[in-house]
Amino acid sequence: MLRWLDVLTFARYGNPEPPHRVEKTAAVWAQELSPEQFRVLREQATEPPYRNAYCRLYEPGEYVCAGCGSLLFSAATKYHAISGWPSFTQPAHKNAICYHFDHSHHMQRVEVRCNVCQGHLGHVFPDGPAPGGLRYCINSASLQLVAPTG
Repeated sequence: MLRWLDVLTFARYGNPEPPHRVEKTAAVWAQELSPEQFRVLREQATEPPYRNAYCRLYEPGEYVCAGCGSLLFSAATKYHAISGWPSFTQPAHKNAICYHFDHSHHMQRVEVRCNVCQGHLGHVFPDGPAPGGLRYCINSASLQLVAPTG
């Protein structure tokens, strides 16, 4: 289980190695993604709060990166944070996410990206529920819900 100190350590000293990497040109990403997905994943935009696909959806399954299909979060770790964006307590795997300090908009935050394709997902905050205390605040446009099989 990751905690805030782990997040800060990754952001400061280096992220875990991804299982593989996906690298494409901006032109290829623009062809493969919807305009909103491109804006969020590749240009670090933020979608409007409460007006996004997964904010109020609590279906079982797994959330994968809309850019490369890598597993990011389990629906079992999703919770109602009243933030306006889907919120999760933990990533699916320690190396699913990479962390970077973000000082934009006159704030100090930790940006989270897909560790495989470097797509912008959102931010993580230390105000989540116990036991880990993390709140991954994620843009719906960066995710795709995959229903459980079987």
